[in-house]
Amino acid sequence: MAMFYQFRNAGVFFFLCVLLLSGVCVLGRPATFLQDFHVTWSDSHIRQFDQGRAIQLRLDQSSGCGFASKVKYMFGRVSMKIKLVPGDSAGTVTAFYLNSDTNYVRDELDFEFLGNRTGQPYTVQTNIYAHGKGDREQRVNLWFDPAADFHTYSILWNHHHIVFYVDDFPIRVYKNNEARGIPYPKMQAMGVYSTLWEADNWATRGGLEKIDWSKAPFYAYYKDFDIEGCAMPGPANCASNPSNWWEGAAYQALNSIEARRYRWVRVNHVIYDYCKDKSRFPVTPPECLAGI
Repeated sequence: MAMFYQFRNAGVFFFLCVLLLSGVCVLGRPATFLQDFHVTWSDSHIRQFDQGRAIQLRLDQSSGCGFASKVKYMFGRVSMKIKLVPGDSAGTVTAFYLNSDTNYVRDELDFEFLGNRTGQPYTVQTNIYAHGKGDREQRVNLWFDPAADFHTYSILWNHHHIVFYVDDFPIRVYKNNEARGIPYPKMQAMGVYSTLWEADNWATRGGLEKIDWSKAPFYAYYKDFDIEGCAMPGPANCASNPSNWWEGAAYQALNSIEARRYRWVRVNHVIYDYCKDKSRFPVTPPECLAGI
């Protein structure tokens, strides 16, 4: 408050107070869970904490669970802080993704956290569906224990590229190369989804490691829900408005620090890249040739 005492004019003081309070309101995100989301399945397996600012997801032999945003969005950024299933989590998948929820031609941007046997690194798989075409999996071994504490996972989606972030480290970039005939998700709004479920037929070492149900129930924790984008339906010009912060020059490409971090992740922590999988793709996918 010391800086305010420098202003003798009461009107200036009042104006600054109002401005400060307005800023707090505008920056009042992250939201509570129920402001932006609803439970999509197994309500009994999702528990709220801290007046709705944090939640717990539960997986046991009876059910997993999931939630979704109340509305869909066109472009923007969505992020959550997640603490993943600890200990022996083999066969479990915690997913955080955007989905247009349309058959056949869906767009989807996936974070899938693949459980592990105790002591093994956690793997995050990303995938991108554009105009109904997926099969663009990449896998990164995380360089920390994501079950020991919360970490921030974000997806930035604008007209120029899609960037998956782990904390402040970009782990994947998918550029808009529509000019080269490569599909890019930009025509359909997408909702925000998350699930905790059993996938021991593929999740850990290709399904070789099965869930040990004696370790159940399995828990994942979420907090700091933050969605900034154009809610649909909404103003007709919102999604194409170049003044949206996520469309600004600073977000059209990685900055120098992000680029260094991205190279470090790609060199040291990528364990699978569909672009290099000749058994699945004898002909290199066109987006790989375009440098995505």
